Amino acid sequence: MPEPALDVLRGLGISPGRAAGRLYKMAGPPLLPAPAPVADTGAETALAVRGLESAAGELTARAEGVADPAAREILEAQAMIAADPLLRESVEQRVAAGSDAAHAIDAACAEHREALLAAGGYFAERASDLDDIKNRAVAAVLGLPMPGLPSPGHPFVLAADDLAPADTVNLDPGVVLALVTEKGGPTSHTAILARALGIPAVVACPGALSIAEGTWSSVDGGTGEVHAGIDERTAAEVERSARADRDRLATATGPGRTADGHPVKLLLNIGSVADIPAGSPGEGVGLFRSEFLFLDRRTAPTHQEQTGAYEAVLRAFPEATVVVRTLDAGTDKPLPFLGLPEELNPALGVRGLRVSRRSPEVLDAQLDALAEAARVSGTSPWVMAPMVTTPGEAADFARRARARGLADVGVMVEVPAAALHAHRLLDEVDFLSIGTNDLSQYTFASDRQHGELADLLDPWQPALLQLIAQCAEAGRAAGKPVGVCGEAAADPLLATVLVGLGVTSLSMSARSVPAVRDSLARHTLDQCREHARLALAAADPDGARTAVREAAAA
Repeated sequence: MPEPALDVLRGLGISPGRAAGRLYKMAGPPLLPAPAPVADTGAETALAVRGLESAAGELTARAEGVADPAAREILEAQAMIAADPLLRESVEQRVAAGSDAAHAIDAACAEHREALLAAGGYFAERASDLDDIKNRAVAAVLGLPMPGLPSPGHPFVLAADDLAPADTVNLDPGVVLALVTEKGGPTSHTAILARALGIPAVVACPGALSIAEGTWSSVDGGTGEVHAGIDERTAAEVERSARADRDRLATATGPGRTADGHPVKLLLNIGSVADIPAGSPGEGVGLFRSEFLFLDRRTAPTHQEQTGAYEAVLRAFPEATVVVRTLDAGTDKPLPFLGLPEELNPALGVRGLRVSRRSPEVLDAQLDALAEAARVSGTSPWVMAPMVTTPGEAADFARRARARGLADVGVMVEVPAAALHAHRLLDEVDFLSIGTNDLSQYTFASDRQHGELADLLDPWQPALLQLIAQCAEAGRAAGKPVGVCGEAAADPLLATVLVGLGVTSLSMSARSVPAVRDSLARHTLDQCREHARLALAAADPDGARTAVREAAAA
């Protein structure tokens, strides 16, 4: 019997782990029929509006059924877009001009999608969501089933052009063994949610949809390799090995440290106390995203609401590090109560700490509530500000926090200017936390959701690692901690590089902690430093990844 033809595809590995099984593809969007004449404009308008309402209602229902706050936030934002009065008005205008309901929705969503892409920043990140909204609304209008997951009756590898958030959050890790998409990037919604679910995943993988349905395939979410055309015996071996890896990781406990005992704090990224699992694998919280308190509100949360939310997290880790990030929002992540005007380039506008230039009372209220939560819980939280660019901004934030008795004050490094002057920032604050997602975006002038530029956002980019190294060196010189709380921290192999660069803590989702802990425990500090040297010397991310992987294997 001839050996099956083996194709090796390569993309970006964004959720570590290995899996193998038969590959099946995501159901495509509903096909638009030929335009139909409209006899009753009123009835056709009502049909189109019901289609939008159906999409919004389904997305809202899915959001309510999701436990993970990051996933819930994404779905709620998508539902808000579907219910946007401007989108509805655009659809109504097209029906009035003679379009049938399905084509009116299609054209209106296309127009709004282009507008979001042109706006850039957070708005551009939401553009792909409109495709999902359009498909759901058109399917409702035409009486067709919603686009969705295949159901072969057994566990499988899922291939798709890209996944909408509503589809990703419903993936069952017991059924979907691994995920491969042709589009997407390392900081896309697909990547974030796949990591949260613990599903091995590869994105930006050209040719994934050319694999025939039912083909036995293996996926390595660490290397980014997809092997299509393996035999069933090989698939079983991959699954046995992956299961052994999972069992071994499940039994590993304790603080993060290298093989020779060098300590590295392994912390959690959370949005509320609900994100802290029972028997948490983390040693504290490296990123408490306080903006989850503010979502979809016309008024700011009260002092009592904020104090209660902060206190709950502080009491969960009474003797551990808990880093609270002040509100990371602005014109690129609009919150209604802020009342900020639209900007031509919101990703480069008023966001993060910059919001306090216009609304200082919002930051002051947060700091007051955190100080109160610290007092009543008897704990000492750390607090940091996002989107800090200059030493002057760092000094002002530190002054305001310390005036309220908050002793451990830091800033996030998300723009190259902050990394280049890390030593000056550390003259003003007590610690740095590197947000690799935004630091990549601003370093490479590459939108985080632009699929064609996903390679520029690869966290293995040597230029990005050089900026991290500069921050870590500043921390060493000042005797102050420097952590990484971006998605890069969740990569087990890259974690060795970050530690070798001098990073003192890594913050990630709870599911990512065991693999990172295990990776560090298998390498000495000197080996981590050698991995860092190899990665910095590489010409590109593929070269960096390959060099470190070969060194780790040796």
